[in-house]
Amino acid sequence: MNSRSEHIKQAVEGSLKRLKVETIDLLYQHRVDPNVLIEDVAGAVKELIQQGKVKYFGLSEAGVQTIRRAHAVEPLTALQSEYSLWWREPEAEVLPALEELGIGFVPFSPLGKGFLTGAINENTKFDSTDFRNKVPRFSAENRKTNQALVEVLAIFAEQKKVTPAQVALAWLLAQKPWIVPIPGTTKLHRLRENARAASVQLSPEDLRELGSVASKITVQGARYPENLQKLVGR
Repeated sequence: MNSRSEHIKQAVEGSLKRLKVETIDLLYQHRVDPNVLIEDVAGAVKELIQQGKVKYFGLSEAGVQTIRRAHAVEPLTALQSEYSLWWREPEAEVLPALEELGIGFVPFSPLGKGFLTGAINENTKFDSTDFRNKVPRFSAENRKTNQALVEVLAIFAEQKKVTPAQVALAWLLAQKPWIVPIPGTTKLHRLRENARAASVQLSPEDLRELGSVASKITVQGARYPENLQKLVGR
């Protein structure tokens, strides 16, 4: 949360040293700092770009007005925010603004923190250190209700002879050519499975049907605990 100019520069110097590189390709402000003007943040990154220490500037979980204000100081290359079939809020305001300004979109949690893979149900037990234990959307009761969305993906996956995760990623990739989802995994076979999603072909009819059916399902539970909810979409 510390986005003071001097801290940004200190953090970049540390990253360059640890990574043993001369330039950071894409530098994100990972969350909007309510105590620092976004124009000052953009100005600090602008200086780093002029010095050759950073190539491109990105924001994460920022609202439209913050995006516009930052972009006016230093053009943004990417916005990283959550987007998937079970979190479609960016479609209302964020995606149109990004398209207007020519900013790429990097959806994190494109598989709903693993839920859209179909490997999680109301009986799943998470490790005690797993963040999902604190997420309302992952309570046992909400997982049971939200299973309806996974069942929709499973039907499409069976038709296409692919996995639910691949359908979810293919849907995202088909929304806009400037969308690059970043699924996370610790397993090599899941990495390969995710990569193959780029080859899954969804017709315009598939996309309309999938989007329509999914939009009729009301996903239960907030995506963040209450203490973190205030940090997103500023």
